[in-house]
Amino acid sequence: MSISSPIVRQALDDLAASPVLSHPLNAEARRRTTSLGDATGLRGIGIHLNVIAPGDASTEQHTHAGAEEFIYILSGRGAVLLGSERHEVGAGDFIGFPVHGPAHAMVNDGGEDLVYLVGGNRPAFDVCDYPRLGKRLYVYEGKGGRRYDLVEQEQVGAFGR
Repeated sequence: MSISSPIVRQALDDLAASPVLSHPLNAEARRRTTSLGDATGLRGIGIHLNVIAPGDASTEQHTHAGAEEFIYILSGRGAVLLGSERHEVGAGDFIGFPVHGPAHAMVNDGGEDLVYLVGGNRPAFDVCDYPRLGKRLYVYEGKGGRRYDLVEQEQVGAFGR
């Protein structure tokens, strides 16, 4: 999609044509996505239309130190993982993930595609922790755009959060 209008039409068609992306830290996290925010020129917030096939996950379970996120489920059923708790979710459910909230991810344990909007603010600097893997991702604005540096938790040392 190119930025030509504040209106995105036929977003589901764009989504159906998009490739399946895998999360680099979780081979079971596969989804198709299209960025509605980028397509309309939004810079301060990201909004994506995503679909997860049955049996797949949205991402690796993670937390944010600077970004708030949300999910709004359009169709299908699944489960959201919040820390060690699992909550069944379906069409019409809204889930908010505050800064320093519990580690979160979503899985499609239903029999049909799980279609949802995901979004959040885009701070100039964020720290994303992956507690199951002991990894930390630093996200920041750098030369040429957003930069991502992934480190092992033990490399964080005494500085921590």
